[in-house]
Amino acid sequence: MSDSISSILPGTRRLGLGRRRIQKTDLVYGAGISESSGDVSLFPSNSMPARNAYQLIHDSLKFDGDPTLNCATFLTTWMEPEAEKLIMENLGKNRVDIDEYEATERIHRRCLAHLHDLWNGEKGVEPTGTVVVGSSEGIMLGGLALKWRWRARREAQGKDTSKPNIVFAANAQVALEKTARYFDIESRLVPVSEESHYCLDIHKALDMIDENTIGMFLILGSTYTGHYEKVLEMSQLLDKLKADTGFDVPIHVDGASGAFVAPFAQPDLCWDFRVPRVVSISTSGHKFGLTYPGIGWVLWRATEYLPDGLTFELSYLGGIEKTFTLNFSHPACFLIAQYYQFIRFGREGYARVMNSCLYHARLLSVALEATGMYECISDIHRPRGQFGYSEESRLAAGNLFQESVSLELKSSGSNPSVNRLFNHGLPEVAFRFTDWFIEKHPTANQDIVSTLLRVRGWIIPNYPLPPNMNKLRVLRVVIKEASSEDFVNRLVRDILWATKTMLDTQNQTLGEALSKPLANSKSTSNLAQQIASSNRTTMDNSQKHSHWKGLLKRIGEMHTTADNESGGPSKEPVLEITDNGSKKTLYQKSC
Repeated sequence: MSDSISSILPGTRRLGLGRRRIQKTDLVYGAGISESSGDVSLFPSNSMPARNAYQLIHDSLKFDGDPTLNCATFLTTWMEPEAEKLIMENLGKNRVDIDEYEATERIHRRCLAHLHDLWNGEKGVEPTGTVVVGSSEGIMLGGLALKWRWRARREAQGKDTSKPNIVFAANAQVALEKTARYFDIESRLVPVSEESHYCLDIHKALDMIDENTIGMFLILGSTYTGHYEKVLEMSQLLDKLKADTGFDVPIHVDGASGAFVAPFAQPDLCWDFRVPRVVSISTSGHKFGLTYPGIGWVLWRATEYLPDGLTFELSYLGGIEKTFTLNFSHPACFLIAQYYQFIRFGREGYARVMNSCLYHARLLSVALEATGMYECISDIHRPRGQFGYSEESRLAAGNLFQESVSLELKSSGSNPSVNRLFNHGLPEVAFRFTDWFIEKHPTANQDIVSTLLRVRGWIIPNYPLPPNMNKLRVLRVVIKEASSEDFVNRLVRDILWATKTMLDTQNQTLGEALSKPLANSKSTSNLAQQIASSNRTTMDNSQKHSHWKGLLKRIGEMHTTADNESGGPSKEPVLEITDNGSKKTLYQKSC
């Protein structure tokens, strides 16, 4: 029984704990692992020292990715030490026990008042809403309220209430579909298209509405591409529909990400309670609300939009309390952390963060398109009103970005005026191979690029677009508060490396292609900006080849005979392959 823990769990190390190491007995009898089968599904039979339990779990979690390099997630991955201290100090508090934790409940009400103000709720009206575990719960509560109000109207009119439906676009996050399925509401999914920017087509949506439509979900920030759906325009069409047919259709805005971006960075966009048909809004505090998961919010325009039947009163916690959440017990620490962010940053601080995120997302977008290999499906870097990739739109976006850099240097970091030059959207970059690149490399595979980026720690998903556009697959990077220009520089370098290595694997084994997986020690300082400004004119195919080759040299990924000889650098990569008896350099074969 003297085997160390490393013999039980590969990858863990031997640890000296005081005067003894973690022994096999600590794990076998403490964690319930059978000596004969190694079965970890059994509930632990005996206890284990706290230090041992900590070290066992701590070491096993080292196999997780780095949250800072997780470009797939919208969630906050970093908070200030002071915020983390507040979280630790309040981990044991249950938010719903308002009789016991009165100060916490005051903070809850202040946060609701702040959001009511941020989303342009009616002045002088007490906010109606609650903190939830995430925007998914907020969406479900919003959907339930829509159904109950529709049902009450139908019953008052003596009409059938058995066939409720709700209309939203096919790019919806899964929480919207869950709401419909869990609460017996028919989902009417509006197909997306390139013309609708891969989100809601408001004219097609209008055709799906009938007397049984309880409302619409509109998304302020598509998970797929970052585009905002047209809340004001949809509301105006619904006004006309009511005048023509009598159908009165309210809107719930799923602002999971955008409800914390638009008010600060794009205040000119009318999407919130200023739009008469918007009756409720949900958001995630743990996304661009800058708080650790899980916390979300849902607010209604006024108390009349939250049916009384969804509210419960209870007294068994010491006082009379009202609750209308799906989840009951809820940690108070993240609510307190959210309030910390509100008073720590204020409008000015949040605006600085959102403007910075948008700047870095535009920098990445313009740099990727300047390589000639990638085009962006997202449009936040393009001039206002211009959508879709073409050589003309690429040049227009690049030129506008360079102009905006000088404007931003002259203005306050919290000034959103620069954003008025660009399309609205989240700081999200969705990109794919250009048609030119696919034509030259028919076997090019974005999944391989995504996988290779993990070699350098990045987590960047490659996924299909929504149904009826799912033949297109895109890579996605979400730019968050912890991102920086150095972050973008290194990401651009590694995307170029992964793309080149992907091409190399078409003609070699992966092991051969990765024989030199790390770049030469060339600085990435200002790399993205240099690439973004390097391609400011239209190029023919031969110029694109030369440009791509020049980028590889710049980042040190084109290895030359200078590595082995004293002479100057060669004009082509040293590695050669044979194709039908004739030698070609790796670069010639790839391009």
